[in-house]
Amino acid sequence: RARAMAAPPNSAQATDPLKYHNPLNPIVFFDVEIGGHKAGRILIELFADITPKTAENFRQFCTGEMRRMNKPVGYKDSIFHRVIKDFMIQGGDFINSDGTGKTSVYGPCFDDENFQLKHTGAGVLSMANSGANTNGCQFFITTAKAEWLDGKHVVFGRVVDGMLTVRKVENVTVVNSKPKLECKIVQCGQM
Repeated sequence: RARAMAAPPNSAQATDPLKYHNPLNPIVFFDVEIGGHKAGRILIELFADITPKTAENFRQFCTGEMRRMNKPVGYKDSIFHRVIKDFMIQGGDFINSDGTGKTSVYGPCFDDENFQLKHTGAGVLSMANSGANTNGCQFFITTAKAEWLDGKHVVFGRVVDGMLTVRKVENVTVVNSKPKLECKIVQCGQM
């Protein structure tokens, strides 16, 4: 399996978080099923060093630390509700499962943290939103470069292993960008 490399010391590339892993950043995972069958695991580095607030929101939804009425709230058993081939897979709406639900660990939504990182290729983790400063629980993982999203969606992580699983979800047959087979996060957490 290809894993992200730690940046060589004193390397100019060490400053590119989309290529080199910062060992201080958290790694989270999604175990995904498609149509009730195991599809694989996605490992994601969260850029807590660049987007700490956004990364922490996502991390708590992965671990179940966020609780409402003393029950874990988050991505476990949620679906990828929107898939557009050669663009992205979108999930995180554990409220309505259709892209209309919104919540965060900070309240109903929170502001855009920064636009320092760009949508440079496949495997970039970014916040889905409904306009400026409307970040909640929904996210997407790019499957190609998406530069038109730069400055509009906060990039806060990247897939470090499991792009094959992302590609499996990307290639599920869709109707109006909704997968015909359920693409579900059956387990998630922090490594």
